[in-house]
Amino acid sequence: MDVETPFDIDDTSHDILTPERQILPLVFASPHSGTNYRPEFIAASRLDRLALRKSEDSFVDELFDWAPRLGAPLIRALFPRAFVDANREPFELDPTMFADDLPTYANTSSPRVAAGLGTIARVVANGTDIYHGKLSFDEALRRLQRYYWPYHRALANLVERTRMNFNSCILIDCHSMPSCGGPNGHGRVDFVLGDCHGASCAPAVIEVAETALRGIGYKVARNTPYSGGFVTRHYGRPGEGIHSLQIEINRALYMDETRIRRAPAMAGLKEDLRLVIAALGALPSSKFAA
Repeated sequence: MDVETPFDIDDTSHDILTPERQILPLVFASPHSGTNYRPEFIAASRLDRLALRKSEDSFVDELFDWAPRLGAPLIRALFPRAFVDANREPFELDPTMFADDLPTYANTSSPRVAAGLGTIARVVANGTDIYHGKLSFDEALRRLQRYYWPYHRALANLVERTRMNFNSCILIDCHSMPSCGGPNGHGRVDFVLGDCHGASCAPAVIEVAETALRGIGYKVARNTPYSGGFVTRHYGRPGEGIHSLQIEINRALYMDETRIRRAPAMAGLKEDLRLVIAALGALPSSKFAA
């Protein structure tokens, strides 16, 4: 629900890295790599900037910056995930976070909300509370109006324009994951590819991505533990020629997770992802067109 509010749209919601000419039926999106931590957000938080950054998919937009050079646009959110999460429904909200009652259309019972990671997160990724006190629902609306909806309008336009020009579109939603996770703390594979268990893209799309990654030497899993978030589910409509694939990258491959700094290995990973982008771009349209 796109609720009208009195607030202005903020033109720092996102930016789009566009190719000189789009020659691939691909769109790349990075909804969680934003680093624009506004002073008023920091002031309202119990946490410092470094702690807030634990929720980021840091540097993921940089990992995929070969996309525009190869002929596909890359959209990236500039706002941080801890501020508003573009990979959620617009109203996945935790009622305990707000001083006033939420509207009846809010989704207050999703697993993401229960974990404290709704559209407006209650906690950072390690489970630490973000805020000193409660927020107003008007504040949630302000964030949606200024940041969330402008990002999604721009993404939807990119996807539709690509579909119109190429008769199909493959949307790659780009994310990173902690190197260890789950109750046992075991290390994770290098990549997790999510297609909502086959619902969000044609089989050829995930097969090409997996084959390219395994050919380079990476360990790859499908749909476990990440099968695809809101973006993958919402935009992926294979029957209409729109295919959406989520890619999760193990952060240990390219960054220092504690200090949130780029690692020397990042350059090599970017080159490997160039090969994956090229492989997806070379996928014959007969394999995925509507």
